[in-house]
Amino acid sequence: MKKILTLFLIMAFAVLGCCCFVACDNKNDDGVIKVNEVTHSIFYAPFYAAINLGYFEEYGIKIELTNGGGSDKSMTALISGDADIALLGPETSVYVKSQGSSNTAKIIGQLTQKDGSFLIGRTKEPDFTWTDLRGKEVIGGRQGGMPAMCLEYAVAQNGLVDGTDIFINYDVQFDLITAAFEGGVGDYCTMFEPNASQYEAEGKGYIVASVGQEVGNIAYTCFMATENFIKGNRQTVTDFMRAVVKGVNYCLTHSAEEIADAVAPSFSTTDKDLIVKSVQSYMDIDSWSAVPYMTENSFSQLQDVLLRAGTIKSKVPYAEVVDNSILDEILK
Repeated sequence: MKKILTLFLIMAFAVLGCCCFVACDNKNDDGVIKVNEVTHSIFYAPFYAAINLGYFEEYGIKIELTNGGGSDKSMTALISGDADIALLGPETSVYVKSQGSSNTAKIIGQLTQKDGSFLIGRTKEPDFTWTDLRGKEVIGGRQGGMPAMCLEYAVAQNGLVDGTDIFINYDVQFDLITAAFEGGVGDYCTMFEPNASQYEAEGKGYIVASVGQEVGNIAYTCFMATENFIKGNRQTVTDFMRAVVKGVNYCLTHSAEEIADAVAPSFSTTDKDLIVKSVQSYMDIDSWSAVPYMTENSFSQLQDVLLRAGTIKSKVPYAEVVDNSILDEILK
């Protein structure tokens, strides 16, 4: 695990070193915000609803969206300047700050409060319990990433020890998990929606459990921007988060069918019924933060998970990576 984390940090800081001269004057004047999302999932329905319902356009913002395929890659895009804002796991901000970065990636809002992955098996298991994983191999994603650590936490809560009772496979790249599982790797894997429901609809596997429901509330997916970008574009960042808040409010006050209509343009190749099912799955486990505000308590709980996983040796102070001033201005 230490080697994997070190490689990520080396890559990130190498890119940062090459691009810091650009970041010092990171002014955005064209209304385009480049957003790098960790993955493309209905888990982030409030964000897509805000895009498709025109909430960003109301503030003169056009979203240019790219898929990072993992929080490590999304963070690299952010600190290199390839992205203005990233939607990713907050653990990466802790990793970067713990190594002494001068251009800190600040958390400016929290979108989800649970893990969004579902455990997929090869057969139907209506009576599945987590102890059924004893002796099995589970593809869990990148070691040190939130999906993998939440999976570790879920199995540990059920008395299972990784490497002894079960084997969590960390060798498959996050965005290649579905392909690897379909190719015969592992007994179980984790997937986000709509991939999970699509996979099940095709008869290739079956959803047996929700990792998020098992783990409970945790600081999970957030929006981040570098301090330099925030300083140079504070009004734009504020307007960006205003649109996000409107998207969250929409999803908290509308039905799964209405939300599906709002996010459907972002999932043009996915059947509408599967979008509704995916949205309902996330509504059922209370995925979205009612107020997109990362509290000190939730941030501390996140770092407890990182400490348990061994990816950090000590906690990073809340105020050094979380900037709530923009949301304070919006919500007051």
